[in-house]
Amino acid sequence: MNIDRLVMRFAGSAVIVSVLLAHFVSPWWLLLALFVGLNLLQASFTGFCPLARLLRKAGIAPGSAFPQ
Repeated sequence: MNIDRLVMRFAGSAVIVSVLLAHFVSPWWLLLALFVGLNLLQASFTGFCPLARLLRKAGIAPGSAFPQ
């Protein structure tokens, strides 16, 4: 498992949880999905991802999208 796959799994899970919480609890939970989407968009332009940095410090092998 590398950083790229973990970042995609985390982002996908966060969006799914956000949509479920928005449906069952409060529509304000859609802000979480918006935050995840904006973070993915900025990471595609800048290559900076806070989660990737944390995973790198945790010793997870880097992938091709978030090099060291």
